[in-house]
Amino acid sequence: MTSESPPGSRRRAAGARLHGLRRALEPALRRVFHLYWRFARGLTLGVRALVIDGEGRVFLVKHSYVSGWHLPGGGVEVGETIGEALARELAEEGNIALTAEPLLHAVYFNGHVSRRDHVALFIVRDFRQAAAPEPNREIIATGFFAPEALPAEATTGTRARIAEVFGDVAVSGRW
Repeated sequence: MTSESPPGSRRRAAGARLHGLRRALEPALRRVFHLYWRFARGLTLGVRALVIDGEGRVFLVKHSYVSGWHLPGGGVEVGETIGEALARELAEEGNIALTAEPLLHAVYFNGHVSRRDHVALFIVRDFRQAAAPEPNREIIATGFFAPEALPAEATTGTRARIAEVFGDVAVSGRW
């Protein structure tokens, strides 16, 4: 008989250390990525999706490299359309396949990230998700949440976009 901790508690402790490290490094990592993007791209363009299931819940993701729960999405790569980027990001982050054309809701200036960043937000109601995605190096958790019962760590931008779509809130133009 040994006095070692059970595997679950070791994993939780490791997860807590990783979360603390991520939060500590997040500002520096953002600056490094945006310095690179400043030279690699004159302007950054991202896509995000407000994926709404049949019960009116929204799909959110939690990344390994930034804090909080976010709408799924990411950057548009060189030579890629925003529609292709959206489909790719949804497949990568949520195991979600579009089954109809998504609706472009708005394009936002994302000055919190850099003075060059813009995000196109799409509303997705027609999709297929064969299975929930397995956590990986990029996405550590996912889920569908009722708009009135979002996780406490849902970001301000995520909450604002959900309020624009589900509430009586005007589109701001700024993420």
